[in-house]
Amino acid sequence: MTETTKHSHTLSVLVENSPGVLARVASLFSRRAYNIDSLAVGPTEDPNYSRMTIVIDVESHGLAQVIQQLDKLINVISIIELEPVVSVQRELLLVKVSTDATTRSQVLETVQLFRAKVVDVAQDAVTIEATGNSEKIQALLRVLEPYGIKELVQSGLVAMSRGLKPGSKDLDKK
Repeated sequence: MTETTKHSHTLSVLVENSPGVLARVASLFSRRAYNIDSLAVGPTEDPNYSRMTIVIDVESHGLAQVIQQLDKLINVISIIELEPVVSVQRELLLVKVSTDATTRSQVLETVQLFRAKVVDVAQDAVTIEATGNSEKIQALLRVLEPYGIKELVQSGLVAMSRGLKPGSKDLDKK
């Protein structure tokens, strides 16, 4: 008997840029009791289309079902599973960290080490912007935590294939 393992899958879904599409896609996941780990939606180079980057943690056969159901939605143009090795994947983080006269220089050193940047400085805090893969973002947060994270906001994953879709599982339906 083969063991089924869950693992994270990144789907790039090209959809018509029209009202209600996001709600229909989210509803599909909800009805099947699949949790969306990350969802980012934005316009593409063509204003008639939007791209959804959806990260889900499902078993392989569950992924096939999700793709099949997504493919049935009328506003879905194409679906591509983006493998990490053949795609560029990034997240954006804004984090406000407590600082004082003694800790500010240490926090600024950390910012440089992670190739992040300071976007706001207040008397008692520094706001940092960082982009990178999930591991880099989590590592930065672990290093900043001892200073006191006052607030943070993190985008969902955005991703695209490298080059002209080499190695991606192109599930284009149109």
